[in-house]
Amino acid sequence: MKESKLSILTKGIIKENPVLVLVLGTCPTLAVTTQASNAIGMGIAFTFVLICSNIVISLLRNIIPDKVRIPCYITIIAGFVTIIELVMEAYAYSLYEALGIYLSLIVVNCIILGRAEMFANKNKPFASFLDAIGMGIGFTLTLFVMASIREILGSGSWFGMEIPVLAENNISLMTMAPGGFFVFACLMALVNKITKGRNKRITEYGCETCPSAASCGKTGCEGCVAGANTQEGGDVK
Repeated sequence: MKESKLSILTKGIIKENPVLVLVLGTCPTLAVTTQASNAIGMGIAFTFVLICSNIVISLLRNIIPDKVRIPCYITIIAGFVTIIELVMEAYAYSLYEALGIYLSLIVVNCIILGRAEMFANKNKPFASFLDAIGMGIGFTLTLFVMASIREILGSGSWFGMEIPVLAENNISLMTMAPGGFFVFACLMALVNKITKGRNKRITEYGCETCPSAASCGKTGCEGCVAGANTQEGGDVK
């Protein structure tokens, strides 16, 4: 059934949040969420690249040869990452330095490549634009909430501004990897509670959305779905 424009726009915020539901892009999520300002910067950069790449890939979806689509996607994404890197280096150098290698690694971010393969490659430019906006908002909000919690509790500040009492009684562990995983797990549990676990099952996806469909000749999908449902304790349909 065809999705409505509103559904495409909003699904990335909670229902199919790329970080908390699809569990993609966890490396930059954990790395840059020690400060809220860094999280906002990464979210904006990510959203810019996702929007631009989704639109371009959608426009070229009937031109890009199927056998080289992934290298083409990476080339397109890398071009927009280079643009945002140069802009940040010129106008927001401190943020550019703070994000470091994770800014360049947007090129191979699973979320962007995933949306290119699963959505932009199969939909028109406007729908791809809405999908990118929704996923970008979901990603940015997740980073912002995680970073705010970790910075407030771990550093006793927010956007660099000291918070009375907490500044002298902070929990330094929250700025380290264990604190990041703890907050990440708590937010995932919260989203799962809100959605009551009603996230998309793997059976909703078929050969048409599988990146390996071309190589397996569409003969292995039934076995893949069966195996996945067996692990989930579901029935094969």
